[in-house]
Amino acid sequence: MKTSVPDLSPNAKTVLERRYLKRDSEGKVLESPEEMFRRVAKAIADAEAKFDGTKKSREMEQAFYDLMVSLDFLPNSPTLMNAGRELGQLSACFVLPVEDSMESIFEAIKQTALIHKSGGGTGFSFSRVRPARDVVLSTKGVSSGPISFMRVFDAATETIKQGGTRRGANMGILRVDHPDIMDFIMAKRDTTVLTNFNISVGVTEAFMEAVEKDEDYSIINPRTGENVKQLPARKVFHQIVEMAWTNGEPGIIFLDRLNRDNPTPQVGEIEATNPCGEQPLLPFESCNLGSINLAHMVTSKGEVDWDKLRNAVGIACRFLDNVIEVNNYPLPQIAEMTQANRKIGLGIMGWADMLILLGIPYNSPEALELGETLMEFITQESKAVSRKLAEERGPFPNFEGSLFQRKGEKAVRNATSTTIAPTGTISIIANTSSGIEPLFAVSYVRQVLDNDTLVEVHPIFERMARERGFYSPELMKKIAETGTVHHMDEIPEDIRKIFVTAHDITPEDHIHMQAAFQRHTDNAVSKTVNFPGSATQEDVAQVYRLAYHEGCKGVTIYRDGSRDQQVLSVSGKAEKQIPLEKGKVGHKRERPRALSGTTYQMETGCGPLYVTINEDSDGLFELFTTMGKAGGCAASQCEAIGRLVSLAWRSGVQARQAVKQLIGISCHKHAGFGENRITSCADAVAKAIQNHSLLKGDTMAVNIVNGGACPDCGGPVEHEGGCMVCHACGYSECA
Repeated sequence: MKTSVPDLSPNAKTVLERRYLKRDSEGKVLESPEEMFRRVAKAIADAEAKFDGTKKSREMEQAFYDLMVSLDFLPNSPTLMNAGRELGQLSACFVLPVEDSMESIFEAIKQTALIHKSGGGTGFSFSRVRPARDVVLSTKGVSSGPISFMRVFDAATETIKQGGTRRGANMGILRVDHPDIMDFIMAKRDTTVLTNFNISVGVTEAFMEAVEKDEDYSIINPRTGENVKQLPARKVFHQIVEMAWTNGEPGIIFLDRLNRDNPTPQVGEIEATNPCGEQPLLPFESCNLGSINLAHMVTSKGEVDWDKLRNAVGIACRFLDNVIEVNNYPLPQIAEMTQANRKIGLGIMGWADMLILLGIPYNSPEALELGETLMEFITQESKAVSRKLAEERGPFPNFEGSLFQRKGEKAVRNATSTTIAPTGTISIIANTSSGIEPLFAVSYVRQVLDNDTLVEVHPIFERMARERGFYSPELMKKIAETGTVHHMDEIPEDIRKIFVTAHDITPEDHIHMQAAFQRHTDNAVSKTVNFPGSATQEDVAQVYRLAYHEGCKGVTIYRDGSRDQQVLSVSGKAEKQIPLEKGKVGHKRERPRALSGTTYQMETGCGPLYVTINEDSDGLFELFTTMGKAGGCAASQCEAIGRLVSLAWRSGVQARQAVKQLIGISCHKHAGFGENRITSCADAVAKAIQNHSLLKGDTMAVNIVNGGACPDCGGPVEHEGGCMVCHACGYSECA
């Protein structure tokens, strides 16, 4: 019997204390990690009493506890957070229907708010909403289109904030044959809008065939079902590619592929997925996920421990089926649909670590072969468990008419049983690599208190380095400069060969690995295809085509640095540049007795902020701020910002440089929505300067930091499976 958690890393402890462990009303932690696992195990095992009595319940409670406390398996975050607690909402994500009526749209917004409040994420297809400028028969007016309604969903998500434990996340999907598809593709060109959405284009096989043949394809009005026009497929495809190359969105979802594997076509068509794309769901379905830690499925002899893996799959599948029984669903429609299909999604984490322990390079044919074999084993074993559960408890209610029944297969308890999720946070708890991603770095620098830094080293690499005698703090720090050991001659070649990071491999390697796992996964596979910053748009296009031909169900790409900078352009004449006095860098201009200026009122989370911008004959000269309420920390910080900006301008620094440093800074108090959203007082000052430039007719190009550094600790943020994840502190955000 296991009683304590082995080898919890400092990051794991931090993540658990911040987001998972019970607290009292004053924020004091009330339970240990072991007590959390016991709480979860007992709550999930309670379902056993319904079928097999209390003796089986106690037996499975211990089995569930042992599996989690050993970090061999972890369920999705809401289950760890909420099982055995008052909220009791255990599902990670949901799909809600959005029909073509005002009533349906705003009902979906209300339902979204309830789900986000309970700690879940939501996916939507907006493909049924009539296009912008289409007729509205009831008012004789024109419709605003799906993108305008997405902004309302986004604002609702921003307001809820999910109680501070999980950040609101949405997936928005639009079919490629919708009349507003070009506007949708461009919707996130400005990365300050739809910030709580991942977006993906729902691509059809007819569209992809038209791309390959360089043909036009039909655009269909969803209100009438009529073909309204033809568009050149390659033009649309290249627009998707250009935007994905620019900032990673939109992604692509292959709709026909999702529906070919839809186990219950008699119930409905799959149109949407969860926020990270790995779980296709019918309207009102929820996903109940968990992941096996493959790093713990290797013997001391360096071989896959198939018996241990089989046992883990058996217990984990029973655990996930029990989740469906004890879950406190946020809506009655979700309870009904989830219990009718009983979909579970058992996945994996620690794949990269397993390969290292087996001595297999991630980017090798051996890795692809093992990945496919391993996932086939897990899916087959999960189906065996599901058939056994069906004998004990009955098949899922929608079994009649399902693909299983049509093929004459034995009854199963669960319509689907395997999914590969990104595991961004639970993999930090397990101290292993996330999902099927390669390592993000062998060594990296973590920011700690008082502006100090700490070098974090991959635990298996550190152990091997010490055993082989080449470990040194200086070497670990050197590795942290790039994260990779690929070209470091001071490290043995066999070690360099197996410690492969995301940027050591080609984008094609990423797709081949995703496809290998997809071939034996019921649902879909969360995977980010990493590109170097130097990648071309044609490189991205080739990967999209490869994903289509390899049988993937979706593609998410991220080009290094593409979200670190985003250019905002204000039309008009070029920003006036202040020449510096020759030979004196930053020579400060003297203040004249009288200056003209403009005052802007900016609404911040701390109240109204009045920003006054004054100019002399050479341009911008000084900036003053006044808070609506005097005194306090916010007022003093704003005064400091004003003094520093004034000094910078008088020393020849351009306005856009000041905006670049201030815009996008975030604090806990936000105000406004969409384009008017203010994330902090510093952000308000930056936007006041932008407004002033607009008023003067100047052009301003501003670089906005967006995804390069963790907002909690300043550490490096990796893009994995549609999420931004900080491995230094556990911060994660899926939109």
